[in-house]
Amino acid sequence: MIDIQYLYAHQALAAAKLEDRGVVCAAQCVQDVLEKDQKRRAAQKSFDAASAQLNQIHTKVARLTHSQDQKILGSLKQEAAEMKRTVSHWRAEMTAHKAAVQEALSALPNLPHISTPKGNHEAQNVLLQEVGEQRDAAAAPLPHWEIGAIYDIIDFASGSKVSGSGFPVYKGQGAKLQRALIHFFIEAALEAGYQEAQVPLLVNTQSAYHAGHLPDKEGQMYVLENAPLYLVPTAEVPLINLHSGSILPETALPAKYVAHTPCFRREAGSWGREVRGLNRLHQFDKVEIVQIVDPITSYQALESMCTHVGALLKRLQLPYRVLQLCSGDLGFSSACTYDFEVWSPGQQRWLEVSSVSNCEAYQARRGKLRYRTKEGKVGFPHTLNGSALALPRVLAALLEHNQMSDHIACPPVLQPYTGFTAIKRPSYST
Repeated sequence: MIDIQYLYAHQALAAAKLEDRGVVCAAQCVQDVLEKDQKRRAAQKSFDAASAQLNQIHTKVARLTHSQDQKILGSLKQEAAEMKRTVSHWRAEMTAHKAAVQEALSALPNLPHISTPKGNHEAQNVLLQEVGEQRDAAAAPLPHWEIGAIYDIIDFASGSKVSGSGFPVYKGQGAKLQRALIHFFIEAALEAGYQEAQVPLLVNTQSAYHAGHLPDKEGQMYVLENAPLYLVPTAEVPLINLHSGSILPETALPAKYVAHTPCFRREAGSWGREVRGLNRLHQFDKVEIVQIVDPITSYQALESMCTHVGALLKRLQLPYRVLQLCSGDLGFSSACTYDFEVWSPGQQRWLEVSSVSNCEAYQARRGKLRYRTKEGKVGFPHTLNGSALALPRVLAALLEHNQMSDHIACPPVLQPYTGFTAIKRPSYST
C-alpha cells in the first residue's frame, strides 16, 4: 500500500497522482486517510498516557505492599482498576482507528511512477517498440480456432461440455506443443538466474490481499464456498508471499523466482472476437517471473525482465510490440507497466501476452516484507512481476503464423521439446 508518511508530506501531489489513476474524489480520499490516522494518533497518545499513569500507580502499590496504611493501599488499587479500564478503552479505540486507516489505505491503488504517461484509457498507452515482420494478410491466414479444429489439436466443444465456455481441451500434438512452451519458458528463466518454485494453486485471503488482488479483483477470482481460499489468478500471488512477514538480509536480494501454474479468472471479457477461441479464458497456463530487489535497482530489474520477455518472443519468431501503460490503465498494485503484444495474422490484431510491472514497495508494505541493509537499517524492498509468458495467445499466434498449406511448422526453438518439426492433419475426420 501507499506509505502514509508520503501522503502527509505530499498530500496534493499524491491526490493528483491518484486522480491520474482514475480515483474518484482523490483529494477527499487522501484527506479521509489522514483524518483517520490523526484519530489513531490521538488514541495512541491517550493510550500511552494512560499506560504511563497505570505504571506509576503499580510502582506506588509495589512500594506500599508491606505498608501498614491499608487505606492508602486500597485507594491506589482502586485507582489502578479504574486506570486499567481507561487503558483498555484507549487500546480498543486505537485498534479501531488503526483498522480504519488500513481499510482506507487498502482501497487506494499504487501511485504511478514519474515515467508513466498520463491517460485514462488504453488508447493513451504509448507504443515504444515494434519488432518483427507481420505475415502478409493477402495470404488469408486462418484464425487459430479454425486451425485447431482442422488439425484436431484444440477442442473447444469438449471443454465447454466438461466445464463451460473458456475451458479448452488441448489434444495430441496441441497438448505437446503447449507442454513444450512451458518447458521452454521455464528453462529460459532458469538460464537467466531465476529459481524455480512449484507453488500452491489455492491461496488464502491474506496472501491475495498482500499481492493487491483483494479487495480490487474480488469479483474476478474463484473462491471456495467452504473455505476462505482463492484459486490463483496468477503465480505472482503465491510467489510474492513466499517472504511475507519476513526480514531478508540485503545479501538475499535480488530474490528471483519462476513458476508455472494454471491461472483461474472468472471474468472472460467482452463479447465477439475479443473472447473467441483462446483470446480470453477462465483457465489458462502461464509461466510467471518475480523479483524482490533493492529499491535502488528496481528499474534496472524492470528493464532486464522486459529484455527477457522480448528475447522469448524473438526466439519464437513472433512479431511483437511493446507498450507502456498510461496511468489509468495500470494494474492496482503497479507503478509502471510494460505490455507485450503479439500480432495475430488470423484475426488481424494485436494480442497481449505479457505484462511486466514494477510495484515498487506497494506489495511489500502490504505483506510486511522487509530487508535489512549491511548497516542494520530495515526497509521495504521493491517487487516486480511479469508473464514470461502467458500461453493461450502465444499458442494462437504460433499456429496462425506457422500455418502452411498442409501442416503447421513447429518453431525450431521448440523442436527439442516437442520431438516433431510439424503438426500434420489427422488422417481421420473429426
